[in-house]
Amino acid sequence: MTYRLLALNIDGTLLRSNSRISRQTKDAIEYAKQKGAVVTLATERPFPSAKKIAKSLKIDHELITHDGAFIASDIEDPVYERRLHEDKAFHIVELLENYHCHIRLLHESFSVGNKVRQKNQLIAKMTIGLGDPVFYPLSFVDSLSEHLLQEPIAPPKIKAQFMNEDDRERAIEELEREVPNIRITRATDDHIEIVPEGVSKARGLQILGNRLGISLNEMVAIGVGENDVDMITQAGLGVAMGNAPENVKQSADWITRSNNQNGVSYMVREVFRKQLRVKL
Repeated sequence: MTYRLLALNIDGTLLRSNSRISRQTKDAIEYAKQKGAVVTLATERPFPSAKKIAKSLKIDHELITHDGAFIASDIEDPVYERRLHEDKAFHIVELLENYHCHIRLLHESFSVGNKVRQKNQLIAKMTIGLGDPVFYPLSFVDSLSEHLLQEPIAPPKIKAQFMNEDDRERAIEELEREVPNIRITRATDDHIEIVPEGVSKARGLQILGNRLGISLNEMVAIGVGENDVDMITQAGLGVAMGNAPENVKQSADWITRSNNQNGVSYMVREVFRKQLRVKL
């Protein structure tokens, strides 16, 4: 099989545990491009954060960001965007504020989050946004719902970080019951991510493929989390990182090494060395 597109998740995939991209991974991405493959990022991160990483890897194609809700190579000219309506965003935030969690509205141009009071009574800003680049405006407010009443926002995505698992599961149940037409994903042990119904990385790959004349069967998708499962199962070659949870590995055609063992580099070299250069 000749693969014409390589889609890479960022966190836990491209990035090692120290949040850096190894030289081996950078070389492997260049190798795939030399073979004629389009390389893109398919990430839960906001567009500015993904764009910063794409620039370091010399990736200039459209990026699939916000879990597939915002696809663009230029923030001012997206090829696809789906947003949570202002009223729906307010409803989601209003429900989440009943739980002890940090909420982040992730617009493509800025982010707004609530302040969280910890046990020591100090106001703490949670670690949910460590991937935000310094040029991505980030603000914190005491009450996110009150902020939205004054300044309505229609974000592509909302993310929440919970203090305990029980709260997270109760919040998911309530959101699924009370808010129609949304997609909720458990991102890590304590996070959830909310996008409009029908949005996914797999759908993003399909949209990008239609623009480039590349079918899903001609794509390689590499990921690590629950929000990568759909693109892993639908791509021609779905790859799970060695550090992925068991359910993600079970969905994959190929399990590569972990992010700290240059799993992307190992997989790319093994797959793309077997094919001749393709012309798009």
